[in-house]
Amino acid sequence: MATVPLLWAPRGKATDCHFIEAPVERAAPPRCASCIDLNSPPTTPTSSSPSLPTTAHSIYSDAQTMVHVRSVLQNVCSALLLLAVGTEALKFDIQAGSGHDSLSRRCIRNFVAKDMLVVVTAIVDGYKGDGMQLNMHIMDAAGNEYGKPKDIAGEQRTVFTSHADAAFDVCFENILTGNKYVQNPNRHVELDIDIGADAKDWAAVQASEKLKPVETELRRIEEMVGEIVSEMDYLRHREQKLRDTNESTNNRVKWFGFLTTFLLVGLWAWQIMYLRAYFRSKHLI
Repeated sequence: MATVPLLWAPRGKATDCHFIEAPVERAAPPRCASCIDLNSPPTTPTSSSPSLPTTAHSIYSDAQTMVHVRSVLQNVCSALLLLAVGTEALKFDIQAGSGHDSLSRRCIRNFVAKDMLVVVTAIVDGYKGDGMQLNMHIMDAAGNEYGKPKDIAGEQRTVFTSHADAAFDVCFENILTGNKYVQNPNRHVELDIDIGADAKDWAAVQASEKLKPVETELRRIEEMVGEIVSEMDYLRHREQKLRDTNESTNNRVKWFGFLTTFLLVGLWAWQIMYLRAYFRSKHLI
């Protein structure tokens, strides 16, 4: 409520004016139906009064829910990242034998694209001359050999570049030499295979090219994305090749079916003509 000054003067006199403040009421501003007064506590809508679309209480509850969902997603992503980073090498034991039986020979197969860098690292316990000889052989399905070290012990690293889009096998054979008694004829092997961007020594790349850690990580991610694109192109080419083979086989089967049908129809016509001529020659018809 505001006051407005009024001018008052006695009748017949033009001087000695007095000001009187008269109260004036101002119209209240219109209330917005969708507005929320944050200073007042949230009220629960009743059946007699229309409920607002959103209230402060519902907004607070939605914010808490979103924060909880975000926290859960962050925990899940962190767990997946730890699992991906903390993956250990393949560990197994191989028994000594003649080298030709299934117990003394074990192979691990992996697929690699063409012109990809591959680093095979094998850590073997024992030592040379302990009565066992562990040999390793790396060969792909196309017949290319990438390494055949003999009598390995300790850490053995083999680096090669693939020559074809094919699967390669890393085979181990543990042979008893017979020159020494072996109480426990087993060798423990830890095998780690790195392909593509994972096979590079990024610490050496960073030091040689004087890159920042962020730039090194971006380079690594770029190469990984390039590998994914190359693999997708290979899968698309393979799908196109299989589709062409499928269409060619379908066409061949179709023409084979037509030829078989024509032969059967021709054989049926020849049988009818032959039997008709035979019965006429015997004066049966």
